[in-house]
Amino acid sequence: MMLKKTCFYLILLLLLSKGHAQTKAFVVHTVAFYNFENCFDTINDPITNDDEWTPTGDQHWNTKKYHQKLENLSRVLSEIGTSVNPNSPTFIGGVEIENQGVLEDLIKQPKLSDKDYGIIHFDSPDKRGIDVALLYQKKQFQPTSYSNIPLYVYKGEQPIKETSKAESLEDLETEDVIEVSTKNYRVYTRDQLLVTGFLNGEEIHIIVNHWPSRSGGEKKTSPFREAAGALNRKIIDSLQHINPNAKIITMGDLNDSPFNNSVKRALGAKGKTQEVQSFGIYNPFEEMVNKGLGTIAFRDSWDIFDQVMVSESLLQKDYSSFQYWKAGIYNKPFLIQKSGKYKGYPLRHSLTEIGFSDHFPVYIYLIKERK
Repeated sequence: MMLKKTCFYLILLLLLSKGHAQTKAFVVHTVAFYNFENCFDTINDPITNDDEWTPTGDQHWNTKKYHQKLENLSRVLSEIGTSVNPNSPTFIGGVEIENQGVLEDLIKQPKLSDKDYGIIHFDSPDKRGIDVALLYQKKQFQPTSYSNIPLYVYKGEQPIKETSKAESLEDLETEDVIEVSTKNYRVYTRDQLLVTGFLNGEEIHIIVNHWPSRSGGEKKTSPFREAAGALNRKIIDSLQHINPNAKIITMGDLNDSPFNNSVKRALGAKGKTQEVQSFGIYNPFEEMVNKGLGTIAFRDSWDIFDQVMVSESLLQKDYSSFQYWKAGIYNKPFLIQKSGKYKGYPLRHSLTEIGFSDHFPVYIYLIKERK
């Protein structure tokens, strides 16, 4: 049956300029991003700060809990975007991942194993040992190159003073502590992962990000994320210098809203397609923020830190090649806390329940007319 094929065909009714309707078939691929939130194994790594996520640590993180976490994540990943495309995402960008072994265990889960996902991952300098990675369906995408591009940012003469308690959304994610070197005051954060390859024979570039956290306060740490946005822009510029028509997707947990300087100024993303000029970047999640939607919450205040953006070359509406179609937030009821103080929030891990994540996943669709 058609739905069992890994490359799904979507039938759309397109309204032509003459007022007539025409039915066309499109190849559809889902591109997803998810913050896995503390996806640690149970083994103590002596060179990272992962002690909390061990059997004797504060989380009492044992094999049973670890496997439940993987099962929960695999359920989410297998279902993102399936309201339109019954195939699970062709691409999955992920962050807060301890190591390659965790990803290998994840893709072996029953809900994912038949998708034959490949893994692209590098260890980052983050002191908690959390990294970024890309999963991809091998039948659909063939990578030709990939690299981890470090973000070099430095604090002045004194390390940032940590906040003991988050007081607003600006101080959210305080457990993602900014680590500062005592020698040169470098802020240790995640690399940006660049992957290039061919999606059904068409070249695509993907950047996976996890920008520096807001630990210590949004204003004090904003320059670090602005530097991350500038690095992202530099990577995109370099790709477009080689090929002005390069099709680029940049996604991640940016620890900033679509309206913050890191996204609007440093990266230069626009929230309306008509505002995107040549070589520009379109951010569909800006409009979602305006509608009150969110991927992360604190004291009933919602924001979208998780974003997927595309280059202007993916907005051409010439469906003879892959183009951006639409975006969404995957916030199904099973991902939402049902009761208690955090009712309505993303269902995250606690000492009494193995949840999913404190973020909702996000996704976009790429479509191309079937020949």
